[in-house]
Amino acid sequence: MDAFLQAAIDEAKAGLAEGGIPIGSVLVIDGQIVGRGHNRRVQRGSAILHAEMDCLENAGRLKASDYRRSVLYSTLSPCDMCSGTVLLYGIPRVVIGENRTFRGPEDYVRSRGGELEIRDDAECVELMRAFIAARPELWNEDIGEV
Repeated sequence: MDAFLQAAIDEAKAGLAEGGIPIGSVLVIDGQIVGRGHNRRVQRGSAILHAEMDCLENAGRLKASDYRRSVLYSTLSPCDMCSGTVLLYGIPRVVIGENRTFRGPEDYVRSRGGELEIRDDAECVELMRAFIAARPELWNEDIGEV
């Protein structure tokens, strides 16, 4: 198992343990985790704290040159908002744990030069499948369906 994807999975599990949605993310620069986060919409009553947004917020202000040599790991395919942030800051590569339960605008990110690596990780898939089965209303709210 990739240590960085495992760190994102650990973040997802932390979010679930807090009563939130089990999606986690880490930002890696030069082989070091510089930011980590998980979906905190429920915990913080936030409209925007998806895992990737929380991770980038926790990384703090970085220079454009830092983002351009970074890799963002996410347990789930990033949504439109999070993918837009990846494009805005020029993050060149995103490693995605799974995109079976949700698929963000991956083709668009690729069309803008982003590199996406889909791992199809069984643990990431199961975390989301179990959560969606248990809390479909919360999941639908998170993806803007309700």
